[in-house]
Amino acid sequence: MNLTSPDSSLSSAATTKKRAASPRSARKPANTPPLPDHQPALQPGVASITHLTTKLAEYLTPAELKKVKEAYRFSDEMHLGQMRKSGEPYISHPIAVAEICADWKLDAQAIMAALLHDVMEDQDVKKDELIERFGAPVATLVDGLSKLDKIEFQSQIEAQAENFRKMLLAMARDVRVILVKLADRLHNMRTLGVMIPEKKRRIARETMEVYIPIAHRLGLNNIYRELQELAFSHLYPLRHRTLAKAVKAARGNRREVVSKILESVSTTLAATGINAQIDGREKSLFGIYRKMHNKHLSFSQVLDVYGFRIVVDTFANCYLALGTLHALYKPMPGKFKDYIAIPKLNGYQSLHTTLIGPYGTPVEFQIRTQDMHRVAESGVAAHWLYKDEEGNLSDLQQRTHAWLQSLLDIQKQTGDSAEFLEHVKVDLFPDSVYVFTPKSKIIALPRGATALDFAYTIHTDVGDQTIAAKINHEPAPLRTELHNGDIVEIITSPSSRPSPNWLSFVRTGKARSAIRHHLRTINLSESVELGQRLLSQALAMLNLNPVLAPIVVDRLLNESSAKSLDEIYADIGVGKRMATLVARHIMGLLENEPLVTPLLDMEGVAAPTKMDPVVIYGSEGVSVQLSPCCQPIPGDHITGQLKRDQGLVVHAEDCNIAKRQRSKDPDRWIEVLWGEDLNRRFDCRIKVLVHNDKGILARVAAEIGDSDANIIYVNMDDDKDQLMTQLIFTIQVEDRVHLARLMRNVRRIRGVTRILRDRSG
Repeated sequence: MNLTSPDSSLSSAATTKKRAASPRSARKPANTPPLPDHQPALQPGVASITHLTTKLAEYLTPAELKKVKEAYRFSDEMHLGQMRKSGEPYISHPIAVAEICADWKLDAQAIMAALLHDVMEDQDVKKDELIERFGAPVATLVDGLSKLDKIEFQSQIEAQAENFRKMLLAMARDVRVILVKLADRLHNMRTLGVMIPEKKRRIARETMEVYIPIAHRLGLNNIYRELQELAFSHLYPLRHRTLAKAVKAARGNRREVVSKILESVSTTLAATGINAQIDGREKSLFGIYRKMHNKHLSFSQVLDVYGFRIVVDTFANCYLALGTLHALYKPMPGKFKDYIAIPKLNGYQSLHTTLIGPYGTPVEFQIRTQDMHRVAESGVAAHWLYKDEEGNLSDLQQRTHAWLQSLLDIQKQTGDSAEFLEHVKVDLFPDSVYVFTPKSKIIALPRGATALDFAYTIHTDVGDQTIAAKINHEPAPLRTELHNGDIVEIITSPSSRPSPNWLSFVRTGKARSAIRHHLRTINLSESVELGQRLLSQALAMLNLNPVLAPIVVDRLLNESSAKSLDEIYADIGVGKRMATLVARHIMGLLENEPLVTPLLDMEGVAAPTKMDPVVIYGSEGVSVQLSPCCQPIPGDHITGQLKRDQGLVVHAEDCNIAKRQRSKDPDRWIEVLWGEDLNRRFDCRIKVLVHNDKGILARVAAEIGDSDANIIYVNMDDDKDQLMTQLIFTIQVEDRVHLARLMRNVRRIRGVTRILRDRSG
């Protein structure tokens, strides 16, 4: 194939004349700023695909290469006259993105999508046209890469969240979407210098929060590190420059140490008969900065600025090299990690050890095979880079597929784009813990995950029906944080259902989305009823009619992105929307709507200006909860907090936790009252201080039973002198009168010195 022929070396200049005659070229390019009079027009011809086609010819067939050139011609025609902020022809950007994808040896469809990735967004090319010209797979990839029209959304944040949701779901169906998107973001970050500072910071922050974690999750370490450095330099330019200067100054002082370590390690490994490739590397500026920030260190205190990578030929030699290094230099306790036996979530495998090198400086070593090195650098992209060795990557592909499938599961259970993105971000944090099922299967979870997160990782149904957990064969609360090596067993019951309290301690996106989905759907009628009561009272406070005219309802739905009024009621009932804010929004709609008279209620009588308290019966279900910290019972003065995704949480008025939270966010608190004829019992805690006499527990428990109360839980707290014991009971009573009678009866028991109600939580 003659790669130097005019056909292969296509450029903007080469096709200018041909495009001028095309009806498509009459389409006005998007975002093309007019050139000032004094600025000469930029000459086309700098955006050639010669270099790209040279790369592609190494692994694509002539037929595939021909299709790529057709995609280039179309993209070049669509972007004719459009310039980047840097002054280059816009087509140079799709070419650069395609070249990055070519480095990963992505297939022809992905390369075509890279060349076409902006034509739908910038030039209003329809998906049907792309299907007709280049086929459905390419059109679907381009559609997944294209942003949505921001006019559909009420805010920039909502639009951005929906764009990410669309991109991540497209990625879940075809991982090539995110590979092309990461290549697009990488080139944009490389050329970000021409943007204004505010826009640079916004794009860099977005890169740091979303794209860098995705690159890490997919094992694309080269891109992960470069994006980190670029984002760091644009987010904190002064810190980046200062740190770069400090590293450069220290480089000369440490060169001798690095040379000595390289020589010693090379000689020792060769003497042992290990064939190894040894590279010394300087830690990235962002890596140094993160260590300084997290551990509150100065630059001079960060000693392990240099690390070494040892690539050996066989699996066994990894461990042999490790033993050789530990004989050469003393290892630092607690600084060894075996990611070969237990790979990271993204498929990364290596042995990590930190040794005390010459002059007492800690030095980090990574030991891996050549195959492990390929996956460590290219991650999931290694699937395309080394297709002949696909079998070696089956575990990685399965892990990636499982994570992508979890994105689809979260989407099915999530109400809106912002919430979806919130759940996904949680799962993108790189730190992980590795725990075992009772059958010794390894499960990887984010650091801080609980036993309940483990249950939802096994299956959503297991999580929903969880009632208890055992960790290392011992009973443990569901909120217990897991640690590396824990053996976790989940106990379920078909009658068990998720509790809103679970949202306060679960860590994974899958668990949070599943619990919220259950609370929204299974208890929808309760949430709708509570939300309707709260909104009616909020409207009454503003002297507005609680019965909304159809025209107002339509406008409210259009502006809130809700599908029905019941959905708005449900959102209010679970604390996702504030009734007072919705009422004020309705008042704004009514002020612009002369057809509605808002000042009278249904009876034609002026509505009250003060919100009536919400009446609590204690049997409302999960849309109304009695707070576990103070455990209010009938007779207590109570107050209500509207908590996001937990509905109405009822506290005792004198609860210390309630007082602190109310001072921070007073708008979420409303008046509540106990109803009459409460036909149920309520939990509360009592503490009983007793002499440590024989049979004292039995006597106290018997008296509680005789007082017509149920014992739910009992615990003991012994004093050091073993003379006194504190008994802590969780009991069920009818109200304060019932509790007072019970406490009087228990106080009469011989051996009881004190009894009080416990509201410490």
